[in-house]
Amino acid sequence: MTLEQLRIFAEVARQQHLTRAAEILHLTPSAVSAAIKTLEERYATQLFNRIGRRIELNETGRIFLHEAEAVLARAQAAELTLSEITGLQRGSLHIYASQTIASYWLPPVLARFHTTYPMIDLKLSIGNSEQVVEALREGLADTGFIEGETDDPFLHKESVATDQLITVVRPQHPWAKRTTLPTATLPESFWILREQGSGTRAAFEAYLRDQAFDPAHLPLALELPSNEAICSALIAGDYATVLSALAARPHLAAGTLKQVPFTLPPRQFWLLNHRERYQSHAFKALYAMVKETK
Repeated sequence: MTLEQLRIFAEVARQQHLTRAAEILHLTPSAVSAAIKTLEERYATQLFNRIGRRIELNETGRIFLHEAEAVLARAQAAELTLSEITGLQRGSLHIYASQTIASYWLPPVLARFHTTYPMIDLKLSIGNSEQVVEALREGLADTGFIEGETDDPFLHKESVATDQLITVVRPQHPWAKRTTLPTATLPESFWILREQGSGTRAAFEAYLRDQAFDPAHLPLALELPSNEAICSALIAGDYATVLSALAARPHLAAGTLKQVPFTLPPRQFWLLNHRERYQSHAFKALYAMVKETK
């Protein structure tokens, strides 16, 4: 039984006339008659009484019409749903982003997206770069944003913004008034860093290795899971850290933290999506908006 057969049956039942139903359906009367005959023969029952040149629904037909109309209504609702999803009038988008991006760079983009597409349900999960990559690999998110590098062969990666990593301390720290800070002097202070798997930490340690400095030689006081936790700890004691200028900006403006002269090269913010999974219309709209922001 097909939706087309149900559509033909329902129209014939409404019109009680094969030719009029055929005209409404833009079919030939023979095609309409054949569809009704196929239904009746397949299920070994009659749906209409034939009275001369006239037809009328019998009891079986009336019962079947109720079910047929219910199925056709559900099919129409399903068609409307697909139309609304492709037209961005409804749908959802699950985004997984690493902490710096999720806290500072991404929110204005999401606010603009919601203003433009208010019926799309946005869900944002936050983790470090490794967790974002894992979520996309396992199909737990539609798209992701990270600060760290990844060479996962299943993920497409595209640069969407540039970020600056800086070194900061509290104003009372011995480094606060220095005009130079050579790499060799970094072990003179205790450090607070993000956890392993963080894009910020990975970028910092990669830069140190490029400078022929082993990151293991840094006196590590604490590993903390968020930029704000690190900033709070720095304000309370003589520690140093490397973090995004976006995260440090409000503390630098308030004078609670101070940038010192050890600046890393700019790094990239990356948009990720799975190469083999379907890219929804909502994802494509977000992608276009992100590219406009760049």
